[in-house]
Amino acid sequence: MPTRQQIHIDRPLTNISVAYMQDASNFIADKVFPIIPVQKQSDTYFIYNRDDFFRDEARVRAKGTESAGGTYEIEEAPPYFARKYAFHTDITEEDVVNADSPLTPRTDAAEFVSHKLMIKKENLWAQKYFRSGVWGTEIAGTADGTGENNTKQWDEPTADPVAFIDNLRTMMQERTAYKPNTLVLSPYVFNALKNHPDIIDLIKYTQRGVVTLDLIASLFEVDNVYVPSAIMNTQAKGKEGKYEFVMGKHALLMYVEKSPGLKKPSAGYTFAWTGLKGAGAMGNRIVRIPMPWLGMDTERIEGEMAFDHQIVGKDLGIFLKGIVK
Repeated sequence: MPTRQQIHIDRPLTNISVAYMQDASNFIADKVFPIIPVQKQSDTYFIYNRDDFFRDEARVRAKGTESAGGTYEIEEAPPYFARKYAFHTDITEEDVVNADSPLTPRTDAAEFVSHKLMIKKENLWAQKYFRSGVWGTEIAGTADGTGENNTKQWDEPTADPVAFIDNLRTMMQERTAYKPNTLVLSPYVFNALKNHPDIIDLIKYTQRGVVTLDLIASLFEVDNVYVPSAIMNTQAKGKEGKYEFVMGKHALLMYVEKSPGLKKPSAGYTFAWTGLKGAGAMGNRIVRIPMPWLGMDTERIEGEMAFDHQIVGKDLGIFLKGIVK
């Protein structure tokens, strides 16, 4: 086994990993749960009681009397824990010798393990937060839209998604004082909107007459519309691949803080543990480990990432379950 001194934290490869992750447009977990770099692997964070902030309690102050006063409560949330995830691939002497550049196999390996870590992060976020039972408001899509907390699915031609989102924006703002600024649409949901007759009619006089993410954002009056297109092979190695989108046929309307900070409300945050030696800003690092017993000059390229997704404002998210068939 290699000694601790032989294990090398490769900063250039870590930088490649960071750049690759930031450029991966199909992945959205870090965009909707912005990164908060943390030095401790586990710690507490606090949730402010919104009720205390929105009461009308200031009073006229009579001469010689004390002013009206009050306090606000702070709730200690369950601690985050930035669990470490890791994946490796090995490069051999033959890989290096036969490459056009000696750096190419290591760069390819760093991008490969980074991609694996991104799939893990995206899938964890989808399983925990792009689903029922976690957000303050949840509405289910049905064919006819009848019933409490139901709405007509957006692939029904008589549905009115623009008016529906308009009402949800106003509702969240009234309840929280924050207007949602981000809409997450699975690829199937985005396709339904692109082909919806009302939306086609609304954009027919635009310059291009084609439904784009920017046009959807403008129609729904949000800053960002994300369509997470990451796919995952659900079959084990050796079996024929079976591919599917990580995200289901849902949508999520949310408020995402533009300048993340522990004292700033947002639907959720990603706590990235940067306390690991050599870790990048996303809590990731690339390690090179000599593996001579596997072959002369064989080297293991190992990617590690330590993070935890946490909802910090469940009322700042509205989940639309099964919004298309």
